[in-house]
Amino acid sequence: MRKRIVILGAGTGGTLTANRLRRAYSGHEAEIVVVDQDDNHLYQPGLLFVPFGLAEWGELVRPRHRQLRKGIVFRQADIDRVDLDADEVRLSDGTALGYDVLVVATGSVLVPEETEGLTDLGRMEKVFTFYTPQGAVALYDALERFDGGRLVVNVVDMPIKCPVAPLEFCFLADWYFQERGIRDRVELCYVTPLDGAFTKPVASRRLGGLLQSKGIELVTEFNTGTVDTEGGESRRAGRLISYDDREVPFDLAVVVPLHGGAEYVGRSPGLGDELGFVTVDEHTLQSRKNPNVFAIGDAAGVPTSKAGSVTHFEGEVLVENIRSFLAGRPLDGSFDGHTNCFIETGFGKSLLIDFNYDTEPLPGHYPIAVGLPLLKESHLNHFGKLMFQWFYWHGLLPGRDIPGIGSAMPEHGKVRQST
Repeated sequence: MRKRIVILGAGTGGTLTANRLRRAYSGHEAEIVVVDQDDNHLYQPGLLFVPFGLAEWGELVRPRHRQLRKGIVFRQADIDRVDLDADEVRLSDGTALGYDVLVVATGSVLVPEETEGLTDLGRMEKVFTFYTPQGAVALYDALERFDGGRLVVNVVDMPIKCPVAPLEFCFLADWYFQERGIRDRVELCYVTPLDGAFTKPVASRRLGGLLQSKGIELVTEFNTGTVDTEGGESRRAGRLISYDDREVPFDLAVVVPLHGGAEYVGRSPGLGDELGFVTVDEHTLQSRKNPNVFAIGDAAGVPTSKAGSVTHFEGEVLVENIRSFLAGRPLDGSFDGHTNCFIETGFGKSLLIDFNYDTEPLPGHYPIAVGLPLLKESHLNHFGKLMFQWFYWHGLLPGRDIPGIGSAMPEHGKVRQST
């Protein structure tokens, strides 16, 4: 009997999962249905470059349905809720879509309304974000007008999509203002709720040192409660106010708002946690409550970064586990939280980190001893970051296997630190 696999979300995770499943199953064996609210697939890493004129947001968007292999059904519709007891997805048009296996791949969404004062993101006057196309374009105009003052980059809270992107924004801003010849008139400040520059201590020390060397102030353990655009007594355009009443004044603020799971998750009892992320086993990606439900990418509540590379590495294990579940076989528990990130540091250089659940970022090379340098700025890494966009459209989304790069974090080429 033909099985129906329903995938919610046609972003990175949903698309690569659908394409891998189509390679694994013929049309007679499985019907694969992908649901999304629109037909615009956005290459999200590219938004970082838009404010600096290094990319046009229109070049980052392609039709979702064209990224799916022949034989995959694409449904453009809003999702109302998931009925886990009935094994059905309820769409906003009243349709009930039954499934044998459900894959949640609807990512994460910005929830600025959870922070007092972030309604200014809608007006784009003093406070901006580059995490949306509208925000990135508006920020490009704001930076062109900015001729000096205090620019603050603030992460309200974790988790967020691509945790290194706000740091990259600081590094690119340093380069941008130096190229314009006004760096001496700009104060750059990075404000984070963490106790360091990044979630992983080894990388945090390295990135904190880069901030210091570039003259970027680092404010840690700052939990933003209010974004005030009046400025108070500081005579600045505005100020960030923490829950413990500390203040950080700004002339221009670039804020990364709180993130949560897709709204329908909250309307689907038993599907997600309090933040709207799907509770799954961190090694198999199978729901802890419903064995025929899986999650991938930013939608999955696993203790690793919400980054595109994670989604890529999850895909191989996820598809194998869907096949095993439908065949009644034991699941593969091999996903190890593998993550790697190119971190733009400006001046045509990038730094690369590679880690998993148990291993901190280490020096060396990736994926083998003669590969890209780890924890070290290089032009080669910058080239790798730029090339990733081509790989995204032509390798990652089609669900192709990449020789030498698997889901597990490679040990070859890494230098273990003595303790």
